[in-house]
Amino acid sequence: MASEILEVRGAELDLVGKVEYMSAGGSVKDRIAKAMVEAAEKEGKLIPGKSVVIEPTSGNTGQKHRYISAHHAADSSISGIGLAMACAIKEKEATLRALGAEVVRTPTEAAWDSPESHIGVASKLQREIPNGIILDQYRNVNNPLAHEFTTGPEIIEAVVSTPSTSDRLSSGKVDAFVAGAGTGGTVSGVSSALKKSHNPKCVVVGVDPVSLCLEIYASFSLTSVQKGSVLALPASLNTADDGAMYVVEGIGYDFVPDVLSRAPGAIDTWIKTSDDEAWTAVRRLMRTEGLLVGGSSGSSLGGALSWFKTEQGRAIGATEGANVVVLLPDGIRNYMSKPWFLEMTMEAKPSALANTIAKVIDSSSATKSVEVSTGVKSIQSSL
Repeated sequence: MASEILEVRGAELDLVGKVEYMSAGGSVKDRIAKAMVEAAEKEGKLIPGKSVVIEPTSGNTGQKHRYISAHHAADSSISGIGLAMACAIKEKEATLRALGAEVVRTPTEAAWDSPESHIGVASKLQREIPNGIILDQYRNVNNPLAHEFTTGPEIIEAVVSTPSTSDRLSSGKVDAFVAGAGTGGTVSGVSSALKKSHNPKCVVVGVDPVSLCLEIYASFSLTSVQKGSVLALPASLNTADDGAMYVVEGIGYDFVPDVLSRAPGAIDTWIKTSDDEAWTAVRRLMRTEGLLVGGSSGSSLGGALSWFKTEQGRAIGATEGANVVVLLPDGIRNYMSKPWFLEMTMEAKPSALANTIAKVIDSSSATKSVEVSTGVKSIQSSL
């Protein structure tokens, strides 16, 4: 990624982004959906024309289940139900419905083990709907395995096959890997791939939000609830920060999913991130790299930049040719109606160029019907 991204004094490393939004479904969740659907079908648990797939999700995994089910199975008539928290963006619900799924919204504030949570409601539906099946991204071993056998090897191949040159020195290996944790399957699976057969000394950094998805819409009014994520270690990191609210979807939980590895050395260190860090990183990636990434990608990069300020991060950052890979799991397409994105794009302070354009338009009577958008408001020429 561009040097403008790095703000580390004496940095000699190569900062590499693993971009996942180019996949068919638009995020890294394509990988686990494919693995879980194929495994369930092979085991006879998922029967085309009969099974009803039920998935508690922030939206991305549910979309991918519907996409994979429709394109993989011999008979695409696999019904689907997505259980999404109230804070999940409407683009995700619309996509699920477009793919033929039903969507049930559950209270964001419900604890994970509450019967009203997306997990609790999914379990109830699975018990009472004939042929209902929960592929369960939180416990399904095929979640981390998908990343151990696809994402990880792809990263290794890309780094190893890129030659070291005088302009771009390379250690020839992945020296550090940074990824956000939701279910934890991605960071756990990629860690296994990197440490088992590539570089046992690779430093794996998990990124966890300071709080959880907090937006709750009630009677068309936006309110918020403070709810800390508990994925990071040591546990002392997991204290809700009153000054750092978090609305990024897809990472952070108030319980530890089974697929998040707690094995010693699996994840070497954890970094907590805030909204501001995520949005700043998203803006940088869009402006300097042309990458239209989503909020959890911003969290990953924001976490990486924070990690570079630690003793461990500074040491690797100062290592000539070190390769640090940051997973960018999602694109912006599912979040374009989010207030944070609209504020960042449509309500931004006008640039010098925007002001110049407005002056040029205003100075010509031939353009009296032209509307100029400065980023803050649209200006209708009065001439």
